[in-house]
Amino acid sequence: MFSATDTIVAIATPPGRGGIGVVRLSGPEAREIAAGLITHGKPLEPRYATLTTVVGDRRAAATADGSATASAERPVESSSKASAERGSAACSRAIDTGSQGRVDADVIDQIVATYFPAPHSYTGDHVVELSAHGSPVVLQTIVSAAIEAGARLAEPGEFTLRAFLNGRMDLAQAEAVADLIESVTPLQARAAFDQLQGTLTRAIGEIDRALFELIARLEASVDFPEEGYHFVDPGAVAQAIDGLRARTTALLAASHRGRLVREGFQVTIAGKPNVGKSSLFNALAGAARAIVTDVPGTTRDLVSEVVDLDGLRVTLVDTAGLRAANDAIEAEGVRRSHEAQRVADVLLVVVDRSAPLEDSDRELIASTDGRARVIVVNKADCEPSWTRNALGAAAGSVVDASALSGEGLEVVRQRLLAALDVDVHQDRPAITNVRHIALVRRADEALVRASRAALENGASLSEEFVLADLQDARFALEEIAGRRVSDDLLAHIFSTFCIGK
Repeated sequence: MFSATDTIVAIATPPGRGGIGVVRLSGPEAREIAAGLITHGKPLEPRYATLTTVVGDRRAAATADGSATASAERPVESSSKASAERGSAACSRAIDTGSQGRVDADVIDQIVATYFPAPHSYTGDHVVELSAHGSPVVLQTIVSAAIEAGARLAEPGEFTLRAFLNGRMDLAQAEAVADLIESVTPLQARAAFDQLQGTLTRAIGEIDRALFELIARLEASVDFPEEGYHFVDPGAVAQAIDGLRARTTALLAASHRGRLVREGFQVTIAGKPNVGKSSLFNALAGAARAIVTDVPGTTRDLVSEVVDLDGLRVTLVDTAGLRAANDAIEAEGVRRSHEAQRVADVLLVVVDRSAPLEDSDRELIASTDGRARVIVVNKADCEPSWTRNALGAAAGSVVDASALSGEGLEVVRQRLLAALDVDVHQDRPAITNVRHIALVRRADEALVRASRAALENGASLSEEFVLADLQDARFALEEIAGRRVSDDLLAHIFSTFCIGK
């Protein structure tokens, strides 16, 4: 695990160029290190945005034992003059006039510095955020200067880890931070933000409190055996456990939809060559991602694109046409097509309305029977070569569409949602994370065992048997919030975060 006492630094904004970039410092020496990088001669005021300049050495901060008066106006004027003379604000030499004289320093950029004192910061430690122009070179130079001044480069997720360790959020909320950053649809973002605000924490907390009260009453019976079951009636115990199970099963009932919201699902487009798979792929993706030609077998490899389907993240996968391969490359493409079909959540089976229906079309429809699928009769804008009756029992579930004209595409999207059996317009699910789902399921199973034990053999079993299962349930719930979790698990969870968060 990382040291929680170092002062750490990292770029907190995404890689690339932009109007603004933020370098974040956190730790006991954050304010002192930041003071050594900027020309502002006074201590930074808490939660007050200070316009200043950041320099590549610490001489500006050392002027007359820290009494330099680099006001918000002066750095702007001197920096702009130097920029005009040398043509580069990031690399110019500037003069900062203080009450005791003048100091030459390597100016990196004009910035806004904001200090958040502990414990009222994101991490719970002292935090300083330096908002500079969004040049990767400028931001990296600031980070390097901070490291030279005594900071350590942050590990992935270390800022949020400190927030967890300092009690600013629980583990479920910390994981929601990563989900919020990774979200690609509005529904994903809203679900992640709900969890960051504590929806899952509150739901689990209510179950845990009720479970704790029941455990306390049972332990009282164990501690005072001469009282027998006077503290808790066996029937009342079983009834209380069933009440707890109603809450865990409600969470699990929404977990399938929650997992789809968080992780999305895969739609694999399958069919023989030249039925319009790539055209349909491009139409659904809203971009010409796949090459479309009249030559059969144009698509040799898998092509994927992530799209938003009514708030759900969907990975569309275009595949090679299914036929006897003419060469080794196409054979590998066909093999990958079959593999993509195997792992797909939904299949989009495409047949060509303008060409005669072949045995290969019928075989694909037959082989995918029983799978979640949508059968698309493509090229609805062309003269038909066959009728729906040629598809037999599958005729009633097909969608007529045209990738070229856009006809039927909205129906295809709605059929995809129907094939998943998910209503995205329901209330946002409280549980979306696979780890959380597994732990709630483990708690639910422990409650089932506890309920059986409470009534086993005419309720003659010792309360200790019930207590053991109830404790197992509570341990599982505590893992969700992070109150009972190993260092290895913490390291694994936070290693998936981006650096700077």
